[in-house]
This record gives sequence, C-alpha cells and structure tokens, in this order.
Amino acid sequence: MSNLNKLKVVVTRDLGPDVMPLLLENKELDVVVWPHNSVCDRKWLLENAAGASGILVMLSEKLDAELFDAAGPSLRVVSTMSVGYEHADLKELSSRGIRFGYTPDVLTDAVADLSIMLALMAGRNTKETLDIWPNFVWSPYVWCGPQLSATPTSPKRTAGFIGFGRIAQATLARLIPFGFQHCLYTANPATPPNHAADAALAAKYGVRELRRVPLDELARESDVVFVLAPGGAATYHIVDEKFLKGMKKSAVLVNTARGTLVDSDALAKALHEGWLYGAGIDVVEGEPKVGADHPLVKAPRCVVLPHIGSATTDTRIGMATLAANNLLGGLFGKDMPAELNTSR
Repeated sequence: MSNLNKLKVVVTRDLGPDVMPLLLENKELDVVVWPHNSVCDRKWLLENAAGASGILVMLSEKLDAELFDAAGPSLRVVSTMSVGYEHADLKELSSRGIRFGYTPDVLTDAVADLSIMLALMAGRNTKETLDIWPNFVWSPYVWCGPQLSATPTSPKRTAGFIGFGRIAQATLARLIPFGFQHCLYTANPATPPNHAADAALAAKYGVRELRRVPLDELARESDVVFVLAPGGAATYHIVDEKFLKGMKKSAVLVNTARGTLVDSDALAKALHEGWLYGAGIDVVEGEPKVGADHPLVKAPRCVVLPHIGSATTDTRIGMATLAANNLLGGLFGKDMPAELNTSR
C-alpha cells in the first residue's frame, strides 16, 4: 500500500519495543515518530501534524486549536498517554468531532503504592540527612517523626483524601493494615453527597467511618492528607495557607496528583514554621523546572520526587499499550478502550 493510501499518525515519543509494533507493523498506517528522547518540539509537531488522521501525545504536549488547525480536517482522533487531560482543550475537540482517548485505571496501583511510600517517608529530607550524617551522634529522638500505623498509645488513625476516586480508594485499601479505621474525603461541590455509597464503601474496606466532609474539617481531623483530585482551575491551590494552618502539627501531606493543587510557597512556609510535621511530594507546580533552590527542595521534613507515580515498567507499558489501542480504535471507527466524553 502506498503512503498516499495510508492513514498518517504522529507519535510524540517512542513507546518502546513492546508497544511500537502495534503501530509500525500496521500496513494501513504511515507512522511519524518524534526521533528524540525528549519533550517533543512544538514546531516539529505542528509541521508534522499536517494531514494526520491521528496524533498520540504525552502530557507535555498542548492540545489546542493551533495543533488541530495544523492537522486539518483529516484529524479523527487524539490519544494521550496520561490519565490527566488538563493539557487538552476539550471544547475544541468536541466542536471538531475529534475523538479523545486517555489512560485511566492502568496507573491506579502504582500511584497508590507511591502514595503510601511517601506517607512513610514524609518528614525525611535527603539533604538534611546528608548534612547531619557525617557528624552523626545518636540520641533517643534523632530523626524521629510520627508513625504511620496505629499504636497502643495512639490507636486512632484518620486518612483524609482531597478527591476520592480510583487512586484514593486504592490508597485507602493499602492503609487498612496500618490500622486506619477512619476515612474522610472531599469531593466536587457539584456532586451531591451519597450516604448510601459511603456506607457501602465503609463496609467494603472494613472501616468504622467513611464520610464526606468540608475541607476545613478534613484538614483538622486527618493524620495524613492525600491530595488526589484532578488538576484544573477548580482545584488550583486548594491546599493553601488556610488549609495548612488548619492541619494537625503531627500530620503529613502527600501529593501524587498535580502540582497545581498545592501552593508550594505556602507549604514551604508551613514546614518551616511547623504547622504540619512533614510532606511527601511527587508533583510540583512548574515541573520539571525544579532545582536545588526550589522552596520545597530546601524545606525541612519534605521529600520531593520527580513525578514518578506511574514509573513502573508494567504500568508504563500498560499506559502506552492503552494509548496505542485508543489511537487505533479512533482511526478505524471502532470502540476505544478508554474514550473520554468531551461533550460533557
């Protein structure tokens, strides 16, 4: 089949030997791949999008009218290898009738695992450790902090979730063996409370209490706060000075969602002034431009990771495979394994 009769697709990152054959070996496709192991150059993308029927992108690529205009009327589907889609103009996609695929569920367990790890690590700052270690002198309470699990002297453990979707519930399931029996969460204000659903989830996970609460109550009552809501304008800096001042001094904050949900300057101030005990952060506003002089990197009792929540080989292959299959489904007018309804 000549290239003239093939459907052109643009892929903004090589998806590796386990996944790329799904596209490269398809005789009905003309596949154009960004050739470097780096963020795709915007100019290259706009130039190569011309005449494309499908585009497969990462979270780093902005999906907007400029790109869709560059592709032209042939564009049928856009697939993103991410569970988040704040980089996509959903209204523009909907108005043009372009189908849109994303990769939910695949990374749920990996992010939940990392959320627990950060809850355990919160309060341990690598730079502080290296500064102290060469001249370390043992003392009874050096490097001590709050214990995640319930203890005889502190038997009640409460988990607070900002956002209570798949990843939050998977995280809660992992907390049960640590003795957590109380779960509080906040949800989209536009969604009405559902007490029956809460009771069913409490029974499913075997906790004494599971209920939706206002943000200030969640801050006040939680031993660990997990930030797991979607990004976007509605949740921008939902964790701000007011929220942080309301937390227990012994509590820790974990963010494995989006950096924009937490005011970095406010969190750094809170850690310096002891409003909460510690923080475990996998996402930072402005990433990847996060250097040694960033307020959170310099803050005490703060662990900062470079957005590796889904960074297991199994998960990334799963995400890439789903993204490729979404693309194929959209190209050939078939079901997409994970299609987002952009008209909602």
